[in-house]
Amino acid sequence: MSNNLQAVRGTRDLLPEECDRFRFITDTSYNIARLYGYGEIATPIFEFTDVFKRTLGETADIVNKEMYTFLDRGGDSLTLRPEGTASIARCFISGGFAQSLPVRWFYSGPMFRYERPQKGRYRQFHQIGVECLGVNSPLADVECLALSYDLLKALGLIDKVQLEINTLGDLESRIRYREQLVAFLAKYKQDLSKDSQDRLDKNPLRILDSKDERDQKILTEAPHLFQYLTEDSKQFFETVKEGLSRLGIPFLINPQLVRGLDYYCHTVFEWTTTQLGAQSAVLSGGRYDGLIQSMGGPQTPGVGWASGVERLSLLLDETNLHKVGPKKIAVIIADESAEMRSLQLTHQLRQKGFQVEMPLSGNLGKKMKRADKAGCSWALVLGENEIKEQKITLKDLSSGAQETLSEEQFWNRWS
Repeated sequence: MSNNLQAVRGTRDLLPEECDRFRFITDTSYNIARLYGYGEIATPIFEFTDVFKRTLGETADIVNKEMYTFLDRGGDSLTLRPEGTASIARCFISGGFAQSLPVRWFYSGPMFRYERPQKGRYRQFHQIGVECLGVNSPLADVECLALSYDLLKALGLIDKVQLEINTLGDLESRIRYREQLVAFLAKYKQDLSKDSQDRLDKNPLRILDSKDERDQKILTEAPHLFQYLTEDSKQFFETVKEGLSRLGIPFLINPQLVRGLDYYCHTVFEWTTTQLGAQSAVLSGGRYDGLIQSMGGPQTPGVGWASGVERLSLLLDETNLHKVGPKKIAVIIADESAEMRSLQLTHQLRQKGFQVEMPLSGNLGKKMKRADKAGCSWALVLGENEIKEQKITLKDLSSGAQETLSEEQFWNRWS
């Protein structure tokens, strides 16, 4: 087959079974977000390139190595969105929402990054996320974390994940810490990885997040940000920790957890798992009080998180998917005399909210097999006898037990 007739590397077709899993995740996320007062928003899948360069920073791997950027026919540089927060910030500024604070938005949809495909990571991938703009209080951080906890619990994943949190402090804290970190790392500059050497002058906090073994060895002796926190920053973090404890949400403090972009501050967090190999983070976020201002908008505090739908899908148990929709029912036509009544019954069931399969080819045995393969729990069989007596044969496909009911008995039981 020609390469042009195959899916591009790092992309894939989502077939019905996988789409069911995605739908379960996105619908559950939407419903939980609504309980917290979040409205849904959908931004374009591409933006002017500067939207991402100005927010993510020139030194970020996403900008330097992973963005899908192209010139349109008008000569404008456009980029397929690699993440959701920058687009949300752009929408906030261009839409003039600074007069409508606070703003709470939920989003879902495809993102695009050119990176090495691996388990749970694709070049076109999907995210769900929330952003809360306009609230300075650490209670907003707690609420945001509680939303993520409730979501993971609703998905049946809470026993498979661990919440890790850290604080980056306020601007004064980071300036003090940056000076000490740079002074320490400068002594080992030649021993650092190439990426960390490049970041030493421009964005040294990103070095803390390096996965390079040489960098990690050096960092074991590096000073910790906790030593340089202002009193206000310490109190902010204490409030977040107390709030989580009051809500019964367990957490682990991870001093190495950072968001290296300049606009991040105070709380940062990740829900991690040990069940996806190297890809341990399934949901990440934090506070970003400097983001809107860095894009030319008014100073606006913000906190939010995003999660990869592919990674959540890999963690889902089949037992959790019953919430995707009602149990499937099959209507089985035993002979031609029952065709019209079966068509009518199928329509009536669907109108009442049941998910119904009606196999139309093969003999009775093959139709039963198709119903079972389709995941149906029950089969309603109609043939010549059922039509004459105005009855329905009901078969439990899991146990094989069956009974014949009058239509009145059937509807009394299934209405």
